[in-house]
Amino acid sequence: MPRHIAILNGPSLNYLGQREPEVYGRTTLADIERMCRKRAEERSLDLVFFRQTNHEGFMIDWIHEAREAQAAVAINPGSWATTSIAIADALKISNLPVIEVHISNIHQRESYRQNSFVSKVAKGVIAGVGFRSYLHAVDALADLLSLSDDGQLAGPR
Repeated sequence: MPRHIAILNGPSLNYLGQREPEVYGRTTLADIERMCRKRAEERSLDLVFFRQTNHEGFMIDWIHEAREAQAAVAINPGSWATTSIAIADALKISNLPVIEVHISNIHQRESYRQNSFVSKVAKGVIAGVGFRSYLHAVDALADLLSLSDDGQLAGPR
């Protein structure tokens, strides 16, 4: 299985580091991208792209682009997690692992944030550990892409 990944970010995540630091911390999206690129390299992954958009159609196009590149996806859909069946559908057809990422613990927040359409199609969800959620997602994708046919890790981590 190819060892390509894409990391996608939804609305308003371009304001990480400035927006509600008590919830999201002071780490910027550019900081997170640098950390993810380093982690991907350490895990022998090709991070084909790391992107952010405030436009749902762009996100869907990027999910399709990731599918064509045979790239597993880590996605922080932001508020689209609870509103976008279209994004969930695009992820569902990708046929490669998807990890949903959230910086905050969405299950401790407002009730409307707790029902994610993306979670229903994701292989896993990592939430509530700040920017480290992204690094855990890279590790999870590396492990998932290393699984043998019997579901066991194919080799050393």
